[in-house]
Amino acid sequence: MRHKAAIAVIILIVGVIGAFAFSWWRSHQAPQVQPTYNVEVAFPNVSFDQPVGVYNAGDGSNRIFVLERKGVIQVFENLQNVNAAAVFLDISDRVISEAGEEGLLGLAFHPSFSINGFFYVDYTAGNPLRTVIARYSISQDNVNQADRNSEQVLLEIPQPFDNHNGGQLAFGPDGYLYIAMGDGGGAGDPHDNAQNLSTLLGKILRIDVDRTSGSLKYGIPSDNSFAGNTQGYREEIFAYGLRNPWRFSFDAVTGWLWAGDVGQNRVEEIDIIEEGKNYGWNVMEGSLCYNPSQNCNQTGLQPPILTYGHDLGISITGGFVYRGSRLLGLTGWYVYGDFGSGRIWALEYGGVNPPVNKELVNTDLSITSFGLDEDNELYVCDFGGKIHRLAESTIVP
Repeated sequence: MRHKAAIAVIILIVGVIGAFAFSWWRSHQAPQVQPTYNVEVAFPNVSFDQPVGVYNAGDGSNRIFVLERKGVIQVFENLQNVNAAAVFLDISDRVISEAGEEGLLGLAFHPSFSINGFFYVDYTAGNPLRTVIARYSISQDNVNQADRNSEQVLLEIPQPFDNHNGGQLAFGPDGYLYIAMGDGGGAGDPHDNAQNLSTLLGKILRIDVDRTSGSLKYGIPSDNSFAGNTQGYREEIFAYGLRNPWRFSFDAVTGWLWAGDVGQNRVEEIDIIEEGKNYGWNVMEGSLCYNPSQNCNQTGLQPPILTYGHDLGISITGGFVYRGSRLLGLTGWYVYGDFGSGRIWALEYGGVNPPVNKELVNTDLSITSFGLDEDNELYVCDFGGKIHRLAESTIVP
């Protein structure tokens, strides 16, 4: 017993000394550095007319391309002191942009753009009102100019209203072209397009631009969920049940497809889009019942990763998972914003634990889009005419 008591005393003394030593060590460590964020104009000497997108071509040229809603793509070298942008493509005579959600809305460069010179656009055309997905080529004589006469229309989708056009285009890790289509507009999806598999509205589409299928000017990937169906479902559909997925992006590391889906009257939502899944609209608005407003049947519906209410913003602008080197505090976080409130947030989510969301900065910008340069650095597109970027500083608590 005496030995046990002695051992207990020794353990107690060691524990006290250890606790004191740990406390002394903690008190002598440098305070933890916390990053804080603001936005700054990235290219002070150039301005744009209602810009809705910022892109790079992935060809090693270090160029930035800016999409103007009226139907113009501008190009310039990725230098802070650049003094002017050049017109890369002007199809304003083919684009209608009278309503706020119409216009030249999406741009994607072919994965082999440096070899074939192909790029793809999404725009609204009239008479009849429709979304056009078209391919263009660069000029034979000038890499900073596209050949406006090279248009090859791949797909035209009738639009019943002038809003909820979607517009995002992007090539996935699989080499296929993904296309965001809104539900066609009108409050509450009056035509029930998002849940109707016989229409392309309210969907994310996936097509193969490197081959054709039958009379189509593109191919249907054989692993699309509805490829070869006999029910009359559109084979281009990758996912459905979306209201207006204005901006989506692929994470370069995980390959996940992140989308911000603009809400109706109550909430905005973030989804990770997976093949064949139903994201709920117009049965659900985010995580809330919409039609009917109570006790809706949620069987088979994919819930959002995150939602926020209209006290924080009214129109989500999807962003990117940050993989650059300037903002180390955000590596692996999904950065997104809101067009109406100007807020920018970052969300951390690994697929297992609940997401962690934090507000980075509350700006006065009308955020239409986020974009990346060839170094995966993040840019913020302001409808007012400037391209911004997030800047990181540190404060010591």
